[in-house]
Amino acid sequence: MSGEKQVVHLVSRSSLLAVMLASDTNTSTAMAFKLMFSLALLLSLWATAGCDFFVEGVLQLECRDRYFMIAVDLAATGDVPRFEAVDGTGTYAITEDYAAQCGYSISILSLLGLVELRASYFSCHTEKGAGFSFRFNLITTYEGVDAYYALNKTCSSPLPWSPREVTCEVNYMEVSVRSELPCQSGSSDDSSTLGPLYSPSTEVWQVTFQNPYQQLPPMNLSQARQEGYIFDHVHDRIVFRTPYGQPESYHTEVTGVPVEVVHATVFSRQSWVVVMVDLIAACSMDEGSYDSGYMIWGTPEALYPSLGTTQISFGLNGNLVEQAAVVQKGFIMERYNSTVQIGIPYDAEGGYRKSFVSDGLSEFYIFNLYLKQTSVDERHEETVLWFHRTLVTPLLTSPLFTEDQTDVDDGTFSIHLGKVPRDVELTSVQLNGQEFAVPFSDSIAYTLTEVRHSNKSHSYTLKVPLHDPIVIQEFSKENAAMLHKLDMNYTLIVKPGDEPYYHTFSVTARMAVSPPSFDVVCTESGIDFKLAYRSFDYLWDFTIGSDRLTPVLAANHGYTMSNDSQSLLLSVPLFTHGYKYKDIGLNGFLGTFSILVRDRETADILTSTTKTCLFNATEFIMCSTNGWMTVVVDLSVVLPSGEMPTRFHLLNNLCVPKAVDGTRVLFSFPLHSCGSTVKLAKENVTYQNKIYLDTSETAVEGMTVQCTYPLVGLHRLFSIHKFESDKEGVGSIIPFVETTKATMTPAKMTTIAPQRTRSPSLHLPPSYPTARYIKVYRVHNKPGQFSKGPKGKLQVKTLLRYA
Repeated sequence: MSGEKQVVHLVSRSSLLAVMLASDTNTSTAMAFKLMFSLALLLSLWATAGCDFFVEGVLQLECRDRYFMIAVDLAATGDVPRFEAVDGTGTYAITEDYAAQCGYSISILSLLGLVELRASYFSCHTEKGAGFSFRFNLITTYEGVDAYYALNKTCSSPLPWSPREVTCEVNYMEVSVRSELPCQSGSSDDSSTLGPLYSPSTEVWQVTFQNPYQQLPPMNLSQARQEGYIFDHVHDRIVFRTPYGQPESYHTEVTGVPVEVVHATVFSRQSWVVVMVDLIAACSMDEGSYDSGYMIWGTPEALYPSLGTTQISFGLNGNLVEQAAVVQKGFIMERYNSTVQIGIPYDAEGGYRKSFVSDGLSEFYIFNLYLKQTSVDERHEETVLWFHRTLVTPLLTSPLFTEDQTDVDDGTFSIHLGKVPRDVELTSVQLNGQEFAVPFSDSIAYTLTEVRHSNKSHSYTLKVPLHDPIVIQEFSKENAAMLHKLDMNYTLIVKPGDEPYYHTFSVTARMAVSPPSFDVVCTESGIDFKLAYRSFDYLWDFTIGSDRLTPVLAANHGYTMSNDSQSLLLSVPLFTHGYKYKDIGLNGFLGTFSILVRDRETADILTSTTKTCLFNATEFIMCSTNGWMTVVVDLSVVLPSGEMPTRFHLLNNLCVPKAVDGTRVLFSFPLHSCGSTVKLAKENVTYQNKIYLDTSETAVEGMTVQCTYPLVGLHRLFSIHKFESDKEGVGSIIPFVETTKATMTPAKMTTIAPQRTRSPSLHLPPSYPTARYIKVYRVHNKPGQFSKGPKGKLQVKTLLRYA
């Protein structure tokens, strides 16, 4: 398909400057000249090498089917490179108009970073000898200084020429036909019939343009040249070239496809012979359309006479694709209603993509279609059309793909941002209004991972801890869950340039919440509770019974409490408010303490942490809120050495221990029974009883046990059968010695000798005995609820005795 190929790759401008300016950075002019010198050196190496020359970078020279191509990296030429055509008569700047007249096309392929020049083999300044010799100057400008680089190449046509060939370039039409003119008298060289473009012989030739809509007068070739038409005779071929949109051209539709036609007839009268050459250039002007992922372009089947269907081959970027590879590459070719339609998939290899910000992120695709169409007429002569068409899709939406990949069990937000085009770069991310530049610094707890994919897109994965302070956390009663919210605003830039695009996304992670549970440890002196706070533990209240646990409550009840943002520590000493006791025996007892967890809004109990511990104590006393005194005491401290008691009881000798082990005894009895006395003070009431032990008939030794309650907490003080208190009493065990003991009878107080007839296992039930009488002694005046009388004094006895 292609002829010989020569490639020169130059280093980029930035690399050249880095090398050449290492020793001299005095002036910008010096930079420019050093850059020019480097480019010129590489070009001269290429020119003298005699073979392909390759250096990583930027220049490609290639002989193609019907044209010569130069591609240069914009990094080495600058944004506005210029070309000059050179021949024996001088140099000619290739401007836009001049290019269309003389067979050149220049394209700035910014998406590829290249500038491309295509020159027809019949272009104006091509030297036509054994081959086609091209000479160009590449002109670059750096800081106002021009540099010229000679690019020379000789090509031979890689394919034989058909009788008629038509080139439909992007900016001109060109037709060449084989010349079969009759020989002039006395000359064997028919090439003189159409001589060089500016020779005097051309003045005898005239051209007339055929137009179905108007009659146009003939003009000579010099006039035609001034109008932008080129006629030439090269390699036994007559060449006609015209830019698009000339006044003598006309537009029509062929099978629904727009077509531009220029019909020129060149003629000359020489003696009695009139020589006429019909030159018709007809090109499809279809701009293409986008449909269902394909760029569709069409051309009429019969632009030129053909006995049957035309042969079609096509590809992209000057490369024709073999028929077997058409389907493999996803291309489509269909014939419909005498029209050939070509379908190019939007993601076809060889196409160019560009992102664009327009009411969102959009994209468009560019395809440089190259097509060859061959037809055969009734004389079996071929007409070959070569199409160069640049097809551009409309703006297509290019939505980014965002997926929440968060795993709550992992404790991390994971957000995937995908389908990011290769020319779009992420520059920053806002998290709940706080902006972080990309790449992230190592000092933050978030990570951003980029992955590049084979389809030339890339993706980002953002990870943020669920419990990071930047995450908004709030409780949802409706969902019965803690909601972790993260709003993201991605700032992306379309390259080249700095046009931003903002992509927002919000995620919410639901974390099921459950009331907390304390870690609990039993100690020798009580129970310790510990709670490590979670972010949502502010939803609960902790209570002891119905009372909210606060530092004030803890201090009033004798607890030790430590509370900060991380944890709650509570040490509850034995016998303080809130304990419940059971299985009380001489070897110890079980103490239970509970912390209730309540809904802060409704005060409903949600759960509780309850701990029961076994406590071992040789002596203890319990004063319950329901009016019971339970005491374990070791009486060995009041016994004479070597003696053992024979019997134990309280003031009422009917009240005996529940359990005895040597000198250790267990009593449990209602405060209003067993001969207990009540002592009233200003703020407290004390219930007192005595434990007697009989060791001989002449002496009884024992201890005093008592429970003291605050009066403000008592609900019933002198009830016959019931006792209620807000808090436990404070117990005491006091040794004493008596030689006689008193017992209560319904009628009077008497002194009796020790009784040994009752079993030590006897003990009284909680409801027995009932109150018998109260004996009151004189006390000093105590203002308040006990003060009565005109003098503000009241004679009150302080001893209340119960049988």
